[in-house]
Amino acid sequence: MVHVKLIVDQIKDTPVAIHFDKPVADFPLLSGMQNDTGCRISGNIQGDITVTREFDNIRVTGRVTAPLALSCSRCLADFTSFVDTSFTIFFRKANAAATSASAEDELELGEMDLLSSTYSGDEIDLIHEIEEQVAMEIPLKPLCDDACKGLCHQCGTDLNTSNCSCSKEPVSLKFGALKDFKVTRK
Repeated sequence: MVHVKLIVDQIKDTPVAIHFDKPVADFPLLSGMQNDTGCRISGNIQGDITVTREFDNIRVTGRVTAPLALSCSRCLADFTSFVDTSFTIFFRKANAAATSASAEDELELGEMDLLSSTYSGDEIDLIHEIEEQVAMEIPLKPLCDDACKGLCHQCGTDLNTSNCSCSKEPVSLKFGALKDFKVTRK
């Protein structure tokens, strides 16, 4: 597995630009998602990242793209889509972040806290952050089109391509299990 790593000591005042174009196999979380969900990443994950030092923090700004092959949650048709997301993350040294607040104190998180992460050692591996950005953009219930009509709940016809002759009356299934129930008295 290839990593997208930053060497902290090499990050100076001038921004560092990184471009990557990697197969999904290099991203363990995304590889696992392909096996567990109806989503498949159909090409390489690409991105451009700019890294700058801001006092004691490392600012990582980037854009990540990935082609997707999805199955519509309404009509079950296969379609393609694209993840295109931008992000900013501030990295702080792990021991500096731990000393800034006690575990017993109540904290109010600011915008900087919500966009920050910690690192330890001399390197920052960005694989996890890249995976997280792509995973957050994959829809839970993908739709091939916002106007997708889905499948007929009675006969299964794809209502986007043809009409069916099933009854259009609303069906209430509240007492459906009791519809054929008969009571005999003795």
